[in-house]
Amino acid sequence: MECDLVIFDCDGVLVDSEAIANRCTAEAMTQAGVPILPEEALKRFLGGKLTFIQKDVEAMIGRELGDDWVPKIYAKQFALYRKELRAIPGIDRALTRISDAGKKICVGSNGPVEKMEVTLGVTNLKRHFRGAIFSADMVGIPKPQPDLYLYCAERMGVAPERCVVVEDSPTGARAGIAAGMRVFGYSAAHGPDGLAEVGVHALFDDMADLPGMLGIDAPELPEERFG
Repeated sequence: MECDLVIFDCDGVLVDSEAIANRCTAEAMTQAGVPILPEEALKRFLGGKLTFIQKDVEAMIGRELGDDWVPKIYAKQFALYRKELRAIPGIDRALTRISDAGKKICVGSNGPVEKMEVTLGVTNLKRHFRGAIFSADMVGIPKPQPDLYLYCAERMGVAPERCVVVEDSPTGARAGIAAGMRVFGYSAAHGPDGLAEVGVHALFDDMADLPGMLGIDAPELPEERFG
C-alpha cells in the first residue's frame, strides 16, 4: 500500500478514554440543567469538541456557562485518566510495527495538546510520536472540517493522498475523507455502521490487523516456533 504517513485520532483510537470523558461531560451538563446519561452524551457528541458542546448547552439553557466550564471538565477528566486510563488493546505493538516499517506516524485530535500530554503520557504511548502531536486548536477549526488533517500532512511533509487516517468516529472520518486521505475506521467500541455510512475505505476491530492493512508484513517467528 502506498502510504507514507499514518495519522491517528487519539480518543478511542490510541487511548480508551471516551467512557471516562463522557461521564464527566454528562455530569457537567446535568449540573448545568441539561440532564443526560453518559451513554447519551457519547452517542450525541462522539468525536466532538468540548468548546462546541458548551455552545450547544448554552443554547439549550439560554444562558452562558462561563469561561471555566470546559477547564473544570478537563480537570475532572485528567484526574480520572491518571487513575483509570488504559491504552487501546494492541495499539502499542501496532505503532511499533508501523514505525519499524519506515512509515511516519502522528496524532491529530480535536482535543487540546494538554489533554493528549496526559492521556498519552499515562499510557506510555507518547514515546512513539516524538512531538508529532497536533490539535485542532492549532488550526482553529475542528473536525469534521479537514483543516487539522491537512495541517498534520503539511507538518509531517507528506502529500494528503499518501496519508492514512485511523478514526473511530464518523465526525473524524468525514474530516479525513474531506482532506483527500484514505480513512480506516476502527469499529471495536462503537460498531461499524456509522463509519460505513460515512464511506471509510476500510473497517477493522482489532489493532493487530492494522499493520497488515497498511501492507506491512507480519514479523517472522523465531525458528523454535516452527517445531
